[in-house]
Amino acid sequence: MLKLYVDLMSQPSRAVYIFMKKTKILFETRLVNLAKGEHYTKEYATVNPFKLVPALDDNGFKLIESIAILRYLCREYSVDDHWYPKDSKAQARVDEYLEWQHANTRLNCAMYFQHKFLIPKLFGREVNMKKVADFQTRMETVLEQFETVWLKDQPFVAGNKISIADIIAACELEQPGMAGYDVYEGRPTLTAWMQRVREALQPHYDEGHVIVNKIRTKQGLKTPGAKM
Repeated sequence: MLKLYVDLMSQPSRAVYIFMKKTKILFETRLVNLAKGEHYTKEYATVNPFKLVPALDDNGFKLIESIAILRYLCREYSVDDHWYPKDSKAQARVDEYLEWQHANTRLNCAMYFQHKFLIPKLFGREVNMKKVADFQTRMETVLEQFETVWLKDQPFVAGNKISIADIIAACELEQPGMAGYDVYEGRPTLTAWMQRVREALQPHYDEGHVIVNKIRTKQGLKTPGAKM
């Protein structure tokens, strides 16, 4: 059976976990607690030499990087075509976002979260407000682009049907909420999209975001369509 190594505080981990649950790909969950440093063990280094999550073990074939894992699963397992279309042009639209998001959605949402919440919490440091403000500005530019470019005249990131691009995007956009930033405020297009994504992925979306939603609630935020 497939083994999936994850920490559900990790956005890419959640994306792969939710996708596999939704598409009914059978797997064994191997939790790797990043806060406890379990990814630094010698044992885990044999799974992922870069000591990151997620990682996949398919009967001895070990694969790292969430995007590579998702593409592999779409090729190797019987999943609906809309997740990662076989048609070259439709597939290119999914890939287009997946390539763009690394230095945009992922980078800026993650760095805002890390500097505002994670680094101070883990290391007892004061919040570096200059860095927080810098990444907030960049993140808000990305959020505007997400609405006006990726969601322009279409319900999902790569077209009329949900794809792995939407799962990756949604999980990344959840992260700033744990640091108290509401990505949905004043963004009706983004809010409506998130509701569609959640509905399409339930109950697995909320299952994958239990920890995230608890932290968001402590910050006084609600996620559109979330079941608390």
